[in-house]
Amino acid sequence: MALVAFLRGINVGGHRSFRPSVLAQDLARYQVVNVGTAGTFVIRRPVSRVRLRTELARRLPFAAHVMICEGRELLALGRLDPFRRAPRGPKLVHFVSILAARPRLAPATPIHLPSVGRWIVRILGRENRLLFGLYRREMKVISYLGLIDQVFGVPVTTRSWSTIVSITNLLENPDS
Repeated sequence: MALVAFLRGINVGGHRSFRPSVLAQDLARYQVVNVGTAGTFVIRRPVSRVRLRTELARRLPFAAHVMICEGRELLALGRLDPFRRAPRGPKLVHFVSILAARPRLAPATPIHLPSVGRWIVRILGRENRLLFGLYRREMKVISYLGLIDQVFGVPVTTRSWSTIVSITNLLENPDS
């Protein structure tokens, strides 16, 4: 099964900028497909996680956290349909956060950030190293998404649900 690599904190507000499409071309021998501009890659050819991390670190112009998961984990989350009962609307974004490792102690969900008052980020649940939830389209959302690291005790990176759907489409249709 394919691997999916997520880089953390790149191409955000001009910070740690690079072109993911160029990196994907550099890794063509692993049949890497770039998804978007946030450093998300589907790796179709079998490669060990260690080798993939080494290749990414060698080619990136800066150090970056890399979260790698099996494509089947994302396909399973898609089949779960975690947002079937979640509220929808133009001011809400469904997201998935990928944990760098399994947390030693995982808090019960749902989790609201902030914990008192009107929530900005709501974590609805967790499947292994994948958190799913929603956030309000507000300027301060980045600071609350940043708190997820502290809540779970491991680094995380976050992608919109639409990005995860794009990834699952690539995994389900390898010829696309």
